[in-house]
Amino acid sequence: MEISVLRSSHPEMGGRKLYEMLRPFFMEHGIKMGRDSVFELLAANGLQVKRRSRKYITTYSGHWLRKWPNIIREVEVVRVNQLWVSDITYWKVCGQYLYISFVTDAYSRKIVGYHVAGTLETVETLKALEMALKKLKAGTHQLIHHSDRGVQYCSGNYVAHLQKNGIGISMTENGDPLENAMAERINGIIKGEYLRHLKTDNIRQAKGNLRKAVELYNGQRPHLSLGMKTPNQVHEKNLNTKRLWKNYYNKKCKVVDMFNETN
Repeated sequence: MEISVLRSSHPEMGGRKLYEMLRPFFMEHGIKMGRDSVFELLAANGLQVKRRSRKYITTYSGHWLRKWPNIIREVEVVRVNQLWVSDITYWKVCGQYLYISFVTDAYSRKIVGYHVAGTLETVETLKALEMALKKLKAGTHQLIHHSDRGVQYCSGNYVAHLQKNGIGISMTENGDPLENAMAERINGIIKGEYLRHLKTDNIRQAKGNLRKAVELYNGQRPHLSLGMKTPNQVHEKNLNTKRLWKNYYNKKCKVVDMFNETN
Protein backbone atom coordinates (compact mmCIF):
# COMPACT_ATOMS: atom_id res chain seq x y z
CA MET A 1 0.00 0.00 0.00
CA GLU A 2 1.18 3.55 -0.76
CA ILE A 3 1.14 4.53 2.90
CA SER A 4 3.58 1.73 3.76
CA VAL A 5 5.94 2.81 0.97
CA LEU A 6 5.98 6.39 2.22
CA ARG A 7 6.40 5.31 5.82
CA SER A 8 9.41 3.17 4.88
CA SER A 9 11.12 6.24 3.37
CA HIS A 10 9.99 8.61 6.14
CA PRO A 11 9.75 6.33 9.22
CA GLU A 12 9.24 9.12 11.77
CA MET A 13 7.56 11.88 9.82
CA GLY A 14 4.37 13.18 11.44
CA GLY A 15 0.95 11.94 10.34
CA ARG A 16 -0.20 15.33 9.09
CA LYS A 17 2.73 15.60 6.67
CA LEU A 18 2.23 12.00 5.59
CA TYR A 19 -1.40 12.77 4.83
CA GLU A 20 -0.41 15.74 2.66
CA MET A 21 1.95 13.52 0.67
CA LEU A 22 -0.82 10.94 0.20
CA ARG A 23 -3.47 13.37 -1.04
CA PRO A 24 -2.37 13.29 -4.73
CA PHE A 25 -2.45 9.47 -4.62
CA PHE A 26 -5.95 9.50 -3.12
CA MET A 27 -7.22 11.92 -5.77
CA GLU A 28 -5.65 9.94 -8.62
CA HIS A 29 -7.30 6.72 -7.47
CA GLY A 30 -10.62 8.20 -6.36
CA ILE A 31 -10.03 7.36 -2.72
CA LYS A 32 -11.99 9.42 -0.21
CA MET A 33 -9.99 9.45 3.00
CA GLY A 34 -9.61 12.40 5.35
CA ARG A 35 -6.80 13.20 7.70
CA ASP A 36 -8.46 11.59 10.74
CA SER A 37 -9.00 8.37 8.79
CA VAL A 38 -5.32 8.32 7.85
CA PHE A 39 -4.38 8.81 11.51
CA GLU A 40 -6.63 5.90 12.48
CA LEU A 41 -5.07 3.73 9.77
CA LEU A 42 -1.58 4.58 11.00
CA ALA A 43 -2.55 3.70 14.57
CA ALA A 44 -4.23 0.44 13.57
CA ASN A 45 -1.11 -0.71 11.75
CA GLY A 46 1.44 0.43 14.31
CA LEU A 47 2.76 3.18 12.04
CA GLN A 48 2.43 6.10 14.42
CA VAL A 49 5.55 7.89 15.57
CA LYS A 50 6.99 7.61 19.05
CA ARG A 51 9.12 10.64 19.87
CA ARG A 52 12.40 10.48 21.73
CA SER A 53 14.34 13.34 23.25
CA ARG A 54 18.07 13.42 23.97
CA LYS A 55 20.55 16.24 24.32
CA TYR A 56 24.29 16.06 23.68
CA ILE A 57 26.69 18.97 23.64
CA THR A 58 29.02 19.47 20.66
CA THR A 59 29.80 23.14 21.26
CA TYR A 60 32.83 24.49 23.13
CA SER A 61 32.56 28.25 23.47
CA GLY A 62 35.09 28.78 26.27
CA HIS A 63 37.86 29.71 23.86
CA TRP A 64 39.85 32.91 23.23
CA LEU A 65 38.77 33.41 19.62
CA ARG A 66 36.60 36.37 18.68
CA LYS A 67 32.89 35.81 19.23
CA TRP A 68 30.65 37.78 16.89
CA PRO A 69 27.38 39.41 18.08
CA ASN A 70 23.90 38.15 17.32
CA ILE A 71 22.66 40.55 14.61
CA ILE A 72 19.53 38.66 13.54
CA ARG A 73 17.25 39.18 16.53
CA GLU A 74 15.03 41.66 14.71
CA VAL A 75 15.42 40.23 11.24
CA GLU A 76 12.40 39.26 9.17
CA VAL A 77 13.49 36.52 6.78
CA VAL A 78 11.73 37.24 3.49
CA ARG A 79 13.76 35.48 0.79
CA VAL A 80 16.07 32.62 -0.06
CA ASN A 81 19.79 33.18 0.66
CA GLN A 82 19.15 35.96 3.13
CA LEU A 83 20.05 33.92 6.20
CA TRP A 84 21.90 30.62 6.61
CA VAL A 85 21.90 28.83 9.97
CA SER A 86 24.61 26.34 10.86
CA ASP A 87 25.19 23.77 13.56
CA ILE A 88 27.12 20.60 14.39
CA THR A 89 25.51 17.50 15.86
CA TYR A 90 26.76 14.09 16.98
CA TRP A 91 25.84 10.75 15.39
CA LYS A 92 26.66 7.54 17.26
CA VAL A 93 27.67 4.76 14.85
CA CYS A 94 28.82 1.35 16.11
CA GLY A 95 29.83 2.72 19.50
CA GLN A 96 31.76 5.66 18.05
CA TYR A 97 30.77 9.26 17.51
CA LEU A 98 30.64 10.93 14.13
CA TYR A 99 29.88 14.62 13.74
CA ILE A 100 27.56 16.17 11.16
CA SER A 101 27.80 19.79 10.08
CA PHE A 102 24.76 21.42 8.47
CA VAL A 103 24.16 24.72 6.69
CA THR A 104 20.45 25.44 6.20
CA ASP A 105 18.64 28.25 4.41
CA ALA A 106 16.36 29.87 6.99
CA TYR A 107 13.69 30.88 4.47
CA SER A 108 13.25 27.65 2.49
CA ARG A 109 14.45 25.28 5.26
CA LYS A 110 16.63 23.61 2.61
CA ILE A 111 19.86 22.01 3.77
CA VAL A 112 22.32 23.64 1.36
CA GLY A 113 25.48 22.16 2.84
CA TYR A 114 26.33 19.10 4.93
CA HIS A 115 29.28 16.92 5.89
CA VAL A 116 29.98 14.05 8.27
CA ALA A 117 33.38 13.26 9.80
CA GLY A 118 35.01 11.48 12.70
CA THR A 119 36.37 14.66 14.30
CA LEU A 120 35.22 18.13 15.26
CA GLU A 121 38.11 19.83 13.47
CA THR A 122 37.32 23.06 11.66
CA VAL A 123 38.52 21.66 8.34
CA GLU A 124 35.64 19.17 8.44
CA THR A 125 33.01 21.76 9.37
CA LEU A 126 34.26 23.94 6.52
CA LYS A 127 33.31 21.28 3.99
CA ALA A 128 29.60 21.85 4.68
CA LEU A 129 30.07 25.59 4.14
CA GLU A 130 32.03 24.99 0.95
CA MET A 131 29.21 22.80 -0.41
CA ALA A 132 26.72 25.57 0.30
CA LEU A 133 28.93 28.20 -1.33
CA LYS A 134 29.25 26.15 -4.52
CA LYS A 135 25.46 26.27 -4.91
CA LEU A 136 25.21 29.99 -4.22
CA LYS A 137 24.28 31.96 -7.31
CA ALA A 138 26.47 34.84 -8.43
CA GLY A 139 25.13 38.23 -7.45
CA THR A 140 23.64 37.08 -4.14
CA HIS A 141 23.86 39.97 -1.71
CA GLN A 142 23.38 40.61 1.99
CA LEU A 143 23.59 37.00 3.13
CA ILE A 144 24.08 36.33 6.84
CA HIS A 145 25.61 33.18 8.36
CA HIS A 146 24.34 32.47 11.90
CA SER A 147 25.79 29.84 14.24
CA ASP A 148 26.68 29.18 17.84
CA ARG A 149 30.01 30.36 19.28
CA GLY A 150 31.77 27.04 18.86
CA VAL A 151 35.49 27.10 18.14
CA GLN A 152 34.92 25.81 14.60
CA TYR A 153 32.75 28.79 13.63
CA CYS A 154 35.00 31.32 15.39
CA SER A 155 38.19 29.97 13.81
CA GLY A 156 40.16 32.25 11.53
CA ASN A 157 39.79 29.87 8.60
CA TYR A 158 36.00 29.66 8.83
CA VAL A 159 35.57 33.40 9.36
CA ALA A 160 37.90 34.11 6.42
CA HIS A 161 35.76 31.93 4.13
CA LEU A 162 32.66 33.90 5.11
CA GLN A 163 34.30 37.30 4.72
CA LYS A 164 35.91 36.37 1.40
CA ASN A 165 32.44 35.65 0.03
CA GLY A 166 30.91 38.83 1.44
CA ILE A 167 28.80 36.97 4.01
CA GLY A 168 27.86 38.67 7.26
CA ILE A 169 28.57 36.88 10.53
CA SER A 170 26.14 36.41 13.41
CA MET A 171 26.49 34.18 16.47
CA THR A 172 24.47 33.24 19.53
CA GLU A 173 25.24 35.17 22.69
CA ASN A 174 23.90 32.92 25.45
CA GLY A 175 22.67 29.42 26.10
CA ASP A 176 19.10 30.06 24.93
CA PRO A 177 18.29 27.35 22.34
CA LEU A 178 15.95 29.78 20.57
CA GLU A 179 19.00 31.72 19.40
CA ASN A 180 19.71 28.94 16.91
CA ALA A 181 16.43 27.04 17.10
CA MET A 182 16.01 26.23 13.43
CA ALA A 183 19.47 24.69 13.10
CA GLU A 184 18.87 22.50 16.14
CA ARG A 185 15.47 21.49 14.78
CA ILE A 186 17.09 20.33 11.53
CA ASN A 187 19.54 18.20 13.53
CA GLY A 188 16.65 16.44 15.24
CA ILE A 189 14.70 15.81 12.04
CA ILE A 190 17.60 14.30 10.11
CA LYS A 191 18.77 12.11 12.96
CA GLY A 192 15.42 11.22 14.51
CA GLU A 193 13.32 10.74 11.38
CA TYR A 194 15.91 9.27 9.03
CA LEU A 195 19.43 8.34 10.16
CA ARG A 196 18.49 6.18 13.11
CA HIS A 197 16.50 3.94 10.77
CA LEU A 198 19.36 3.41 8.30
CA LYS A 199 21.93 0.68 8.91
CA THR A 200 25.30 2.35 9.29
CA ASP A 201 28.50 0.50 10.16
CA ASN A 202 31.29 2.78 8.94
CA ILE A 203 32.11 6.25 7.65
CA ARG A 204 31.53 5.26 4.01
CA GLN A 205 27.99 4.11 4.79
CA ALA A 206 27.52 7.17 6.99
CA LYS A 207 28.27 9.51 4.08
CA GLY A 208 25.85 7.65 1.80
CA ASN A 209 23.08 7.50 4.38
CA LEU A 210 23.45 11.17 5.25
CA ARG A 211 23.15 12.05 1.57
CA LYS A 212 20.00 9.91 1.31
CA ALA A 213 18.48 11.51 4.41
CA VAL A 214 19.15 15.04 3.15
CA GLU A 215 17.68 14.22 -0.27
CA LEU A 216 14.50 12.85 1.34
CA TYR A 217 14.25 15.84 3.65
CA ASN A 218 14.87 18.45 0.95
CA GLY A 219 12.89 16.83 -1.81
CA GLN A 220 9.96 14.97 -0.25
CA ARG A 221 9.24 16.09 3.31
CA PRO A 222 6.53 18.82 3.41
CA HIS A 223 6.73 21.50 6.09
CA LEU A 224 3.87 23.12 7.95
CA SER A 225 6.00 26.26 8.09
CA LEU A 226 6.19 26.27 4.27
CA GLY A 227 2.48 25.83 3.64
CA MET A 228 3.04 22.06 3.27
CA LYS A 229 5.60 22.51 0.49
CA THR A 230 9.06 20.93 0.44
CA PRO A 231 12.29 22.88 0.96
CA ASN A 232 13.31 22.24 -2.66
CA GLN A 233 10.01 23.62 -3.98
CA VAL A 234 10.39 26.83 -2.02
CA HIS A 235 14.13 27.26 -2.54
CA GLU A 236 14.26 26.73 -6.28
CA LYS A 237 11.52 29.27 -7.03
CA ASN A 238 11.92 31.49 -3.96
CA LEU A 239 8.21 30.96 -3.37
CA ASN A 240 6.26 33.34 -1.21
CA THR A 241 4.58 30.76 1.01
CA LYS A 242 1.87 31.12 3.61
CA ARG A 243 3.82 30.88 6.82
CA LEU A 244 2.14 28.93 9.60
CA TRP A 245 4.81 29.31 12.26
CA LYS A 246 6.34 31.95 14.49
CA ASN A 247 9.52 33.26 12.87
CA TYR A 248 12.42 32.20 15.10
CA TYR A 249 14.42 35.21 13.98
CA ASN A 250 11.77 37.92 14.03
CA LYS A 251 10.57 39.44 17.28
CA LYS A 252 9.29 42.78 15.98
CA CYS A 253 8.58 41.95 12.32
CA LYS A 254 11.20 44.48 11.32
CA VAL A 255 13.54 44.28 8.34
CA VAL A 256 16.93 45.73 9.23
CA ASP A 257 20.09 46.43 7.28
CA MET A 258 22.23 43.70 8.80
CA PHE A 259 25.40 44.82 7.04
CA ASN A 260 25.37 48.36 8.43
CA GLU A 261 25.29 47.31 12.07
CA THR A 262 28.50 47.71 14.03
CA ASN A 263 30.23 44.56 15.29
